[in-house]
Amino acid sequence: MSGLQRFALALTIIGAINWGLIGFFRFDLVAAIFGGQAAAFSRVIYALVGLSGLYCISLLFKPDEELERSPEPQR
Repeated sequence: MSGLQRFALALTIIGAINWGLIGFFRFDLVAAIFGGQAAAFSRVIYALVGLSGLYCISLLFKPDEELERSPEPQR
């Protein structure tokens, strides 16, 4: 898995945790940390999480061999 894929996956996980907090507790962690949903930095975080989610869709369609970091030697 490349660095970009790991970064996108990490942001997607952060977004999923934030949505879980919103769903279960009505608490938006990103907005609480960065000054509300309308704050510029919060919107940047939301946009990055959304783009990361779209990028992670491509990971669903990659063969397992491409996702492995060090493939096993072929015999």
